[in-house]
Amino acid sequence: MLSAVPQASVIVTNPTHYAVALRYDPSLLAPEVVAKGADLVAEAIKRVARESGVPVLEAPPLARSLYAQVEIGASIPEELFAAVAEILAFIYRRARKI
Repeated sequence: MLSAVPQASVIVTNPTHYAVALRYDPSLLAPEVVAKGADLVAEAIKRVARESGVPVLEAPPLARSLYAQVEIGASIPEELFAAVAEILAFIYRRARKI
């Protein structure tokens, strides 16, 4: 699972407990969860992401929802599209400014 983190578009975190790696590709119907974890696994996901240059953003309610509702390899549910789209838009806007 950690090997998929460098291919993620963003890591969504609840800063102390959860980390969920999302990958978005325009060929997909929706972003998918490529890794997720709690506590020590969450810390490992964040570490690998930072080492790989993957953005890490704090969004506690979204991180908790993704962690609880979406299995690794699955697309995000429709009710989370708007929240994830906002985060991805933020990441892409920020990347263009760099």
